[in-house]
Amino acid sequence: MEEVSMEQYIHDLQERKKRSLDYGKNKRKDEQNALARERIEKLVDPGTFLELGLLAHSDVPGFEEKTPADGLICGLAKINGRPVVVEAIDKYVMAGTEGAVHLRKSHMAHEYAIKRGLPIFNLAEGGGLRMPDGMGSDGISDKLFPDSLLTVGRQVPMITGIFGDSFGGPTWMAVSSDFVSQVKGTCMAVAGPRMLEMATGEKVDLEELGGWRVHAEETGQIDHAGDDEADTIAAMKEFFSFLPAHEDELPPRRETKDNPNRQVEELLDIVPTRRTRAYDMKKVIKAIVDDGQFFELKPLFGKSLLTGLAHLDGRVVGIIANQPIQFAGSSGAEECDKATDFICLCDSYHIPIIFLHDIPGFRVSSNAEKKRIPTKIMVWNQALARATVPKVSIIIRKSIGAAFGNMCGPTMGGDFVFAWPTAEINFTGPEVGINVVYGKKLMQADNPKEARQELLSKWEFDSSPFKAASKYYIDDVIDPRDTRKILAQSLEFACSRDGGRSKRLLADWPTGF
Repeated sequence: MEEVSMEQYIHDLQERKKRSLDYGKNKRKDEQNALARERIEKLVDPGTFLELGLLAHSDVPGFEEKTPADGLICGLAKINGRPVVVEAIDKYVMAGTEGAVHLRKSHMAHEYAIKRGLPIFNLAEGGGLRMPDGMGSDGISDKLFPDSLLTVGRQVPMITGIFGDSFGGPTWMAVSSDFVSQVKGTCMAVAGPRMLEMATGEKVDLEELGGWRVHAEETGQIDHAGDDEADTIAAMKEFFSFLPAHEDELPPRRETKDNPNRQVEELLDIVPTRRTRAYDMKKVIKAIVDDGQFFELKPLFGKSLLTGLAHLDGRVVGIIANQPIQFAGSSGAEECDKATDFICLCDSYHIPIIFLHDIPGFRVSSNAEKKRIPTKIMVWNQALARATVPKVSIIIRKSIGAAFGNMCGPTMGGDFVFAWPTAEINFTGPEVGINVVYGKKLMQADNPKEARQELLSKWEFDSSPFKAASKYYIDDVIDPRDTRKILAQSLEFACSRDGGRSKRLLADWPTGF
């Protein structure tokens, strides 16, 4: 038998890899349909991607040549110099469906990420479980949800982009992630319209079923909607810039020339002293944080509550703030879910939380009760009580009733509670309280208008922050212009022992509520 040369072995290897690498290129119709590897190249640092499993393929007889890499491109890379695990579904292989080998590769990638403390980036699209692989009692039995997905426990950040229509597996991956960006024009759902119609008779198009607006505005299952693929990739990278690589690492500090002691004069113009006048809380946040940069999460869901990430004196901080231009800043069921989700994120990754209060209470109604708002209010409180990262509150204007607690008022486990002199703190707003308590008396008064004004004056005095400060329920009443300085100072002290490291009591809480 003639000896085979090393050159022949290498040539055979190169041909096998070339067939796998060229498969999608030969199938795509135009340059707008990005290949999975092209997305990876746009995400990671140039020349850093180490692909694993390139020569894998389906183990179903007859599918070997049709399933290069079994439709999952995965491996290791660096993003801004930081090591990560990356996996991208190849929609040109069996419509991005998941076969047995595909799932094995994904499982191994997740296990390795947790073992070595590497963040996981998922570039997702596809049709879910592949019919030939999953059919029959034997086919489905070893393809249920893997422990690597169910028990990740926020040990490493998981960041997902939805780049095309996604059903089944890609959807499960997304809703289990710490951050999800969905490209506009795509769909994310449990099953596609055709399956839905066959199973239930319901006819619905992709946009109605799981378009970006559905998830950005109604379900809250995405954190960001990308105008295009480049926008989604940029958002994934920006979110990652705020997070540590794994549970044992603190978030990276960033150099800034923005003086932490800078007086924020513009706050006096942004926030009206008349408590019934609305203003945009985002302007307050951007005025306070480093370089005016605020990365908002879920901007179209639960819009009367703002959540997002920023830097303060170079330190990563999470911000929970009421938004007075939406429902006067009052919170409903969606805002409760949004707050709980964000508290879990921050506490799991050692990110201190700043609370900015301007909330007249919760939006109570029969509809709110049907959405289980009592439960959602208490779940928010339970998350807050278990969060062990540093927490600092600033009461800017109103903080009324139970909402005062949910926004980390006194006795709720915060490190510090400060108030502006404009703050109003009470069980209920003066107008409502007077109507409830003194309604009959006012109707019988000789001069109801004058009597009401006298009562309002008394209630407003009782609601002032100076009364709480005099009994040391709050730490101080501060000049609004010193807000940035006070926050930077208080966080420096709160993080002095161990950098603000949390006990991660919320790491195993669900990734959705």
